[in-house]
Amino acid sequence: MKYLVAVMLLLPVSVQALEVQEVTDGVYAIVGDLGPRTVENLANNGTFGVVVTDEGVVLVDPGGSWLGAAAIDAAIDTVTDQPVKIVINSGGQDHRWIGNGYWKAQGAEIVASNAAVADQKDRGSEQFSALAFVLKDKLDGTEPVYADVTFDEAYDFSLGGVDFEVRHVGAAHTPGDSFVWVPSKDTVFTGDIVYTERMLGVGGQSASASWIEVFEAIAGLNPAHVVPGHGSATDLATATADTYDYLVNLRARMGDYIDEGGDIIDSVKVDQSAFTYLENFDQLAGKNAQRVFEEMEWE
Repeated sequence: MKYLVAVMLLLPVSVQALEVQEVTDGVYAIVGDLGPRTVENLANNGTFGVVVTDEGVVLVDPGGSWLGAAAIDAAIDTVTDQPVKIVINSGGQDHRWIGNGYWKAQGAEIVASNAAVADQKDRGSEQFSALAFVLKDKLDGTEPVYADVTFDEAYDFSLGGVDFEVRHVGAAHTPGDSFVWVPSKDTVFTGDIVYTERMLGVGGQSASASWIEVFEAIAGLNPAHVVPGHGSATDLATATADTYDYLVNLRARMGDYIDEGGDIIDSVKVDQSAFTYLENFDQLAGKNAQRVFEEMEWE
């Protein structure tokens, strides 16, 4: 059974709202806004994962600020009294790591791939500057804190009798993206490898060809439940339609466009109309096209 609980946390700003979605027994998705970072959402414009065990909680992604992490903590409190013991950073995007300091202060252990930590350090100053512009004094107290435990490709652990498999297969939305497979729950937490309901963003840090391969590694698990980096918890078919099919379509059409001698200026005209149903299409489709053109021009 799935349900949504509106979680309202009274902070020194407007009321901050998150939705808690029950995915399966002891597993939850905490779903933030599909739109941009705002002072109201405290940079929690993403989806975060929770697994409750008999010995504590594993949290996938900490939130985009100290106050954003506190909002996630309040959401977790609606479903369990267990403390958060382990926080996994699924990548290098701001909401995947910048809330680490809050959880470290609560005694949690932070886990991330080495590639994610390198990306966090490389882009951290830029990310903090952008967040300061949006959040202003609501970013106060937020400092860069990096993982206690790092790994290259794989990290396995157990908590409360539940096994977790963290995998960094390759670059996707960011260079260090990882997914978290929980076999006993038939659930995968994907971070920014999967976007549903809204259009994904191909940025300067992204690698669209590798992204497709990383998605295929997730699909190979044949999970019953997919908790994406953006959007509500879903199934593999929806994740495939909204992320994998979009990337495959864009690269195929862009390949044909490049073969015909097209340039970057008109690459925004490459047909992406099959995906207009995704939120943020108008804001991102053209940018994605130009970024993929830049990638494929030299492949």
